[in-house]
Amino acid sequence: MQAPTPAVKPYPIQVHAQQDDPLSRWLWLVKWLLIVPHVLILIPLWIAFCVLSLVALAAIVITGRYPRPLFDFNVGVMRWNWRVGYYAYNALGTDRYPPFALREIPGYPAGLNVAYPTRLHRGLVLVKWLLAVPHLLIVGILFSGSAWIGWQAGGDAWDWGGGGLVALLVLIAGIALTVTGRYPRPLFDLILGLNRWGLRVAGYAALMTDRYPPFRLDLGGDEPGGAAVSSRQPCACRQFHPCRSSGM
Repeated sequence: MQAPTPAVKPYPIQVHAQQDDPLSRWLWLVKWLLIVPHVLILIPLWIAFCVLSLVALAAIVITGRYPRPLFDFNVGVMRWNWRVGYYAYNALGTDRYPPFALREIPGYPAGLNVAYPTRLHRGLVLVKWLLAVPHLLIVGILFSGSAWIGWQAGGDAWDWGGGGLVALLVLIAGIALTVTGRYPRPLFDLILGLNRWGLRVAGYAALMTDRYPPFRLDLGGDEPGGAAVSSRQPCACRQFHPCRSSGM
């Protein structure tokens, strides 16, 4: 009798995506232009992300807690960036234009959530950058060093030209779309797994969890373990701009 396969414990950083079908054969060629408005907003948002991460570091060292408003805002920036990347040259997974929002958008085919940590190790936050080096070396190969840094700074329009395995695979997907009108499912699953790895490392390096990212390629749009982190988090943008009235 075969022993049951042990369940995979969900990682606190959850990345979800659903492949749209059909996709335009030609739209991917001009998405670099269509996402320029997002890039112009994401650049200052990522600057704020970096500043607030330093503030959060100090707070964690003193109190052992990541201030919730700062946490929600920073997760919102990562979430927004992931939607833009999924639409554009980190995946080409949808032709639905990404919303201008920090909060989770129900029904949009790409989502990211991070479980809020009630406590964080005070000393560990000072060395996470060092502990993450093995992962950063891998991520540098996946996205190329300059491309991944540009992506994390909101530069989705230009990081495709920086090289890396993900860029090559997305280019192949775009060519397949043009020729056949279809996005090969195995290729989609691999690209999503690589993006998930990068986002887990980004969240860990940004002090959002003490759980070390696994050296594991989880393919496809669904997270392993079945359970997804709840998206019912306070809208971080309420702390920074009037999203209630603008829909952001």
